[in-house]
Amino acid sequence: MNRATLVKNIFKKKSLLCVGLDLDIQKLPEGVTPLEFNKAIIDVTREYAVAYKPNLAFYECLGMEGWRLFEDTVKYIGNDHFIIADAKRGDIGNTSRYYAQTFFETYPCDAITIAPYMGEDSVKPFIGFEGKWAIVLGLTSNIGAKDFQLLPIDQGKLYQEVIRSTANWGSEENLMFVVGATQAEMIGEIRKLIPNHFLLVPGVGAQGGSMEEVIKYGLIADGGLLINASRSIMYASSDMDWKEAAAREAALMQTQMAAFL
Repeated sequence: MNRATLVKNIFKKKSLLCVGLDLDIQKLPEGVTPLEFNKAIIDVTREYAVAYKPNLAFYECLGMEGWRLFEDTVKYIGNDHFIIADAKRGDIGNTSRYYAQTFFETYPCDAITIAPYMGEDSVKPFIGFEGKWAIVLGLTSNIGAKDFQLLPIDQGKLYQEVIRSTANWGSEENLMFVVGATQAEMIGEIRKLIPNHFLLVPGVGAQGGSMEEVIKYGLIADGGLLINASRSIMYASSDMDWKEAAAREAALMQTQMAAFL
């Protein structure tokens, strides 16, 4: 999906919502299969979401059955929503090229999350596929972010140099950056570095990030944000009303977003 189509969908739905499909089989309702659960979550959130983000860790741990589940889930989402493979790959050369081929050709994903630690030749193999995106880890919201990302360097902080340099390896049409919602106050500084790139923002919902703060600092003329919620939607209820609860949570977030679009 190219940028123009993504932006069109955002304003058509008045939504920045990305639903994270973090499938925890320990939390499934009794008698519901993993694929039935994913399909149900997708069905009740389609009208509110512009993107879905299956987290590969929850699928790879299931072996071959997990890969089939991932494939069936991605196919079920279809072409009308932006699909992010949250795989956090990070390697170079042929390895990265085959990772890109996996998620852009073998599976019909629009984007993949990647770690840029190994430098330009770990990012470039993901760029150049028409309508496909590399989503680079920029500033994460975990406790360990301070270990490296926030280290001071001559130009400011290490994460700022990572974002500044990486932005030159692609364009606003094929590069996004991950910025954690709990780091919302830093999004303003990041916008000075990349004023027009899309940001994928996890951490709203169960992780406690503020949607209003993220939008305040990160929203641009054509949206420029995909705000992810996973557990707060998928597991909004553990009772019989789990589908209705997921729909209510997604609808609430979309309504809050619409006020800014």
